[in-house]
Amino acid sequence: MTDTATTADSAASVLPSLQTGHVGLNVTDLDRSTAFYRRLLGLELTSEGTAPGRRFAMLGRDGRLVLTLWQQSEGAFDPARPGLHHLSFQVDSPAEVRAAEQVLRGLGAEFAHDGVVPHREGSASGGIFFTDPDGIRLEIYTPSGLDGTEAKAPAGEAPTCGFF
Repeated sequence: MTDTATTADSAASVLPSLQTGHVGLNVTDLDRSTAFYRRLLGLELTSEGTAPGRRFAMLGRDGRLVLTLWQQSEGAFDPARPGLHHLSFQVDSPAEVRAAEQVLRGLGAEFAHDGVVPHREGSASGGIFFTDPDGIRLEIYTPSGLDGTEAKAPAGEAPTCGFF
């Protein structure tokens, strides 16, 4: 057994209830980003800080914190630098992905691909790939329901979400 496997096994036994918590994003314009994410994801503003230099918004659903936005950035998201590659949200069906696509079109979002695309060639999962107002790469996808679709995977056999 390798050290990596031993470490992973050890972590699993120490953290058996591990799951992803909320996501925090740095943004340049808190009001703009709060409106974007609330409209797109249907989140509620659960808490906010309005002090100069310490502005933030906490967004959630059903009493659970989902996303925190921190106004402490300048410029635009740079996908060529280490850090976040993209943020992904899962929904239950292709219809929900298409509904999100329509909301995004109304918000003027930029898309990496046209329409709902499979995660890889022949995959039943897939979604839409777009950017938020700061250029942060985002995905809304469904784990199933795209089988039989004629949409082509933009990256062939490679994961679509990895190359946008």
